[in-house]
Amino acid sequence: MYKVAVMGPYDSIYGFATQGFDIFAVSGPEDGKEKLDSLAVSDYAVIYITEGLAKQMESEIEKYKLSLMPAIILIPGVSDNTGEGVENVKKSVEQAVGSDILFGNE
Repeated sequence: MYKVAVMGPYDSIYGFATQGFDIFAVSGPEDGKEKLDSLAVSDYAVIYITEGLAKQMESEIEKYKLSLMPAIILIPGVSDNTGEGVENVKKSVEQAVGSDILFGNE
């Protein structure tokens, strides 16, 4: 069975453990790159990464963009947010339902 991982600073990810996700607190981009590589070759189908951490390891994430698995999804963290995670989720929802669910709420 495939698993879901969440990577980033502890204060941004600890709540995901209550949802049954495996959390991996990383201290910086070098630690993050090593952890991403190890998760990508194991049973993780989805890896959520906080936006701030992802910004620091863009080249490492780029290696997995064309891979079927794992799906790497950016999520907002407590700090250093770029807005890319929310924008990607919005685009995915638009594609799934065929309309912008946030239309008029911006």
